[in-house]
Amino acid sequence: MDFTFEVLTNTRNIFKGIMETYSLNDLNKIPEEFNNNIIWNIAHSVVTQQMLCYRLSGLEVAIPTHLIDKYRKGTKPESAISLDELHEIKNLLNSSIEKTQKDYNQGVFKAYTEYTVSTTGNTLSRIEDALQFAVIHEGIHYGYILALMKALKK
Repeated sequence: MDFTFEVLTNTRNIFKGIMETYSLNDLNKIPEEFNNNIIWNIAHSVVTQQMLCYRLSGLEVAIPTHLIDKYRKGTKPESAISLDELHEIKNLLNSSIEKTQKDYNQGVFKAYTEYTVSTTGNTLSRIEDALQFAVIHEGIHYGYILALMKALKK
């Protein structure tokens, strides 16, 4: 699982770099042909990883409930985020993955409720499945972010 955590960490560092490069206005902007924005995709990735790993293991997530409500599956941006929320998301990028890796290495994840993901149709049956799917999921959203970045330059 070391490689899985390495990929997740690298992806989160890419997301962090994007957050540091783009203005708050650009992070919040929804181009005409899209239904979300850069920051929603980043925050959604953080929330989804926590839900897949912790919630489905019957454990407490390491992120605030208000972020789960705002960025979980089935949501879309309802308003622009503030600078404070931007910092909150940015701080969770790496801390949430570091905590997950520590908890995984300490054997915290014992039970798992099976869940079939809508994007690929695969059924996650254990924490290792959830972590591997998180890599795919974050890659999908990185692709969306790249498309959003391209659209912002038009």
